[in-house]
Amino acid sequence: MGCFWNVLRSWLFMTSIVAMGTSLQCFRDHTFLYEKLYTGKPDLVNGLHARTFGIWTLLSSVVRCLCAMYIHNKPLYYITLWTFLIALGHFLSELFIYRTAALTIGVLAPMFVASLSILAMLAGLRYLEEDPVSIPKKRN
Repeated sequence: MGCFWNVLRSWLFMTSIVAMGTSLQCFRDHTFLYEKLYTGKPDLVNGLHARTFGIWTLLSSVVRCLCAMYIHNKPLYYITLWTFLIALGHFLSELFIYRTAALTIGVLAPMFVASLSILAMLAGLRYLEEDPVSIPKKRN
């Protein structure tokens, strides 16, 4: 069980670092978003949108990093799972509903990471419930 948690922690930490880099890129240059993500309607991307996306991504990064450090904290675990669900939902809606994104590596990569993360975290739920670290011990 320890091996699974170590792999999941490493994965969450890595996704946190990548998200932080994406966030910083959004603050540095908003053209990043319409060149890599919103290629379907690049005219809709502006500096405000880039900074908003950057803040959202930075918040997700912080949550994922904290979850990597405190993997047995159930509320934090669920919140982290939701960051991936929301990200996947966002990219799917931009791709299929709003048509602001196209099937490029810039969209497929975060969708792949979110999907893989969701699956790993859902698998971890079983172990989170059974993990003796999360069960308080009675004192005699």
